[in-house]
Amino acid sequence: MKIDILSLFPEFVEAFFHQSMIKRALEAGLIEMAVTNPRDFTKSRHRQVDDTIYGGGAGMLMMCQPLFDACHHVLPEKGPRDRVIFLSPAGKTFNQDKAKELQRDYDHLVLICGHYEGVDHRVEEHLADELISIGDYVLTGGELGAMVISDAVARMVPGVLGDAGSAASDSFYEPILEYPQYTKPAEYNGWKVPDVLLSGHHANIARWRRKEALRRTMAYRPDLLEGQELSKEDRKLMAEIKEELIHS
Repeated sequence: MKIDILSLFPEFVEAFFHQSMIKRALEAGLIEMAVTNPRDFTKSRHRQVDDTIYGGGAGMLMMCQPLFDACHHVLPEKGPRDRVIFLSPAGKTFNQDKAKELQRDYDHLVLICGHYEGVDHRVEEHLADELISIGDYVLTGGELGAMVISDAVARMVPGVLGDAGSAASDSFYEPILEYPQYTKPAEYNGWKVPDVLLSGHHANIARWRRKEALRRTMAYRPDLLEGQELSKEDRKLMAEIKEELIHS
């Protein structure tokens, strides 16, 4: 998997490449990531990448030419497994299903970070394959969104997490939150780790984890369960949870 990020603030993005899981994956050659500054492709002698808005309006827009040329530099010939994404509040909201799709269906992602009041609309129309938003709020630029998408996609590349089961057990990998987890000590300030987790009985531990994952999802994100086809065992666990709530 290769991910190119187009950003006017490359130092901001490069810091992301040198942290934690991403740094180890890059060093191991499991993924490739790079940042390219569209300012390096402007035809203006003053390295200008933005200009006033036709028809009037506050602020400045990023011009399309530097973005098109920067994208063509990192992706000279576009194939079916290449995807150009523009980070935009108008885009479809990013989630785990989209992260899985991007990792599964594409080998090369180009993430375009907007800035100022936005970008010339021709970038959305003729350069980007799709628009993605990471949420309904306003950020200064697309860099944080690009890093969020890169992190979510990279962690599913085989070998990046080390433990092949780690990604699959994450919250939202399937539409259910992750179960509670504990580490040493077994008791802290009078708060004890559930006995079942210390029992060594793997089947009971697996059942407890699934039940607690469902309990957390029902409590914090019931919307994730709407319309889901639950297994017979999950329905039984949910019935137990509801009965416990009645008697609590």
